[in-house]
This record gives sequence, structure tokens and C-alpha cells, in this order.
Amino acid sequence: MRSTRATAAVARLNERSEGRHYLMVITGNGQFLLRERVEGGDQAVSEALSLDDFVRFVNAQGPQKVPRITKNDAAFAKQLIRKT
Repeated sequence: MRSTRATAAVARLNERSEGRHYLMVITGNGQFLLRERVEGGDQAVSEALSLDDFVRFVNAQGPQKVPRITKNDAAFAKQLIRKT
């Protein structure tokens, strides 16, 4: 159960990174490693990290998803700029 956040972070990274495949490894002492599958084996991407550090590291990797901005959000941001 502890690794659910880490697994979800790696799944999101794989969705964002076309043509690349990342996987998570849990060490014996509960640390997490990020590895990339390349031809001929796996390549280490990170050193052993705690759960929170691992999720932060994985979320910062690869192309980032552009957040959706609704018309209302854009209009509100425009009003904030005018008032200052």
C-alpha cells in the first residue's frame, strides 16, 4: 500500500514520455529507485530515495503536462492583473 503513490507517479511519467519506459524498484530497506528500460537492460535514473522524495523526483522528470485553463480562470487572471 505504501508504494501506491510511487507507482502512480511512475505511471504518469510513462504517459507523458512517449517512446520511453520507466520502472520503479523498491530496495530491501524501503527506498525507491527509478530506472529506465533501454536496449540491453535497465539504466539507473536516480539513487535510492524515500517515498516523498521519490514522488517529487519522478513528477519533475520528463515533459510536463500543461494545466488546462478555463475561460473563467483566464478572465479572473485578467482582472487580477488590471487591479494591481
